[in-house]
Amino acid sequence: MQGDGEVLFLGGAGEVAVTVRHDGLSFEPLHPERNSSCWSSFRLQPKLENKIKFSDVYAVQLLDEGPVYVPWNTGIVAQGKKNTEMHRFAVHVITRSRKCPSAWVPCEYLFGHGNLDTCKSWVEHLSARINNEQDRPKNLLVFVHPVCGKGRGCKNWETVAPLFDQAKVNTKVITTERAGHAYDTLASLSDKELKKFDGVVAVGGDGLFNEILNGLLSSRHKTSYPPTPEGFGYFGSNEKPQGYSNHGLNDSLRTSDAVNGMLPGDSNKSDDHEPLLSTTQSAGLDISSSNPNTEPSSGDQVPLVSFPNDWFRLGIIPSGSTDAIALRYGFYGEVIRESENYRWMGPARYDFSGTMVFLKHRSYEAKVAFLENRSTPSLTASAENVADGVQPLQSCQKRPRKTICRTNCSICKETSTSGQNSGDAIPDSSRMICKNPKWVWSKGRFLSVGAAVISCRNERAPDGLVAEAHLSDGFLHLLLIRDCPLPLYLWHLTQFTKKGSDPLTFKFVEHHKTTAFTFISSHDESVWNLDGELFQACEVSVQACRGLVSLFASGPEV
Repeated sequence: MQGDGEVLFLGGAGEVAVTVRHDGLSFEPLHPERNSSCWSSFRLQPKLENKIKFSDVYAVQLLDEGPVYVPWNTGIVAQGKKNTEMHRFAVHVITRSRKCPSAWVPCEYLFGHGNLDTCKSWVEHLSARINNEQDRPKNLLVFVHPVCGKGRGCKNWETVAPLFDQAKVNTKVITTERAGHAYDTLASLSDKELKKFDGVVAVGGDGLFNEILNGLLSSRHKTSYPPTPEGFGYFGSNEKPQGYSNHGLNDSLRTSDAVNGMLPGDSNKSDDHEPLLSTTQSAGLDISSSNPNTEPSSGDQVPLVSFPNDWFRLGIIPSGSTDAIALRYGFYGEVIRESENYRWMGPARYDFSGTMVFLKHRSYEAKVAFLENRSTPSLTASAENVADGVQPLQSCQKRPRKTICRTNCSICKETSTSGQNSGDAIPDSSRMICKNPKWVWSKGRFLSVGAAVISCRNERAPDGLVAEAHLSDGFLHLLLIRDCPLPLYLWHLTQFTKKGSDPLTFKFVEHHKTTAFTFISSHDESVWNLDGELFQACEVSVQACRGLVSLFASGPEV
């Protein structure tokens, strides 16, 4: 390669020596003693760095001949002239925003040289390097929710669509027209049609993502019902009562929620409220392959698509009102139900509804059983409460030290490679932690019951719902909030808004790390908040399935 140390002119910095490394480019000023003020100015710019990773490059573009400007306050002369006309090429990258480090923003590195062939050679070489990266998608199916978050779906897609075009990623864009549209499309899509894509992108809220995930898995992931303790429940028989439902929560970098069996909900919603619909209606989607090399001949047999797999990923462009992925009951379910009366308020409806539900301070009689693991506190059982291997929870110990999940998390890497069978109802990692898990139950009056496989960090809860939740450890976090005085509950809720606080240390709060749990209510008015969707069921069984789906993501950011 024309490679190491070749002199190019970099817009905003002057002449630099560019070095090609195995993972990207680096550049240093050619004459630091002459242009130190220029290079200092370059380093202080909000978007640019002095190195580029190939993984952050989404396009390389040969430009027409034109000026490559130097900073206005320097006397740098490029190849004999200041702001000279030269042959140019641009390297388009994504980089961290200096104002908001967790956000990624596009920026452009503009290089120039006096020789056109030199610029062409750089463009060809850099393009070949980024195209050889195996994880780079070529064809994507995109679902856009047009009215989620007060119309942010279409606006957000219009903003990012040019980036996909520049990156030469072919996109099949579907704007949803009704509740269940995305689910119907993916559920009816043949394996031959699905294999034309490298993944599916959701431009909407948590409800659209839930719908896409369930449509994708409905006929492609076969699993048994989540485990339940024998004879558990208020009911007098082992038959499944009316309103019974089973759920699976998959986590990973490779992560999200999956529903094994779910009751249909109200389909007359217009925002990001899109419940799972069990329907056989054909989507009537006409999909033509944008890559003729992937089109099998008429005599070829298309392999079946199943999950988990290593080639298909899901993407999220958050555009909804909440964009949270969690299962919650009681307070959070009532907030969602109440907020449906005020959808015209937009995201503010959650604040208003939350205040109204909080002041009612309603609690619910319920019974919860979960599988213990090594991190579960010591338990004691009384003779009258032990039945069929189910033990009552009587005491809680001090919470262990938090280990926060981050990009390249060691815990997620360890558990993701500890076993061979991803997507297990009880993952291999949990079997190593506890070979013979026991069912533990907790009953009484609860203000809320929640479960999450991710921390659910957001602007109002900087540490999230469960700060130590990991994307790919095979566990979900069960939160049981028992009935308590209103001021104490308010104190508990306000702790979520404070970074570094621990809202789960209150005596009326139970936090359990588990692979599965079952919930039974003593009444028939149970309302759940499932990824922001209303879901009514008096008995629910939930399990974590490690590594069932993969995401276009590098992991949680700081």
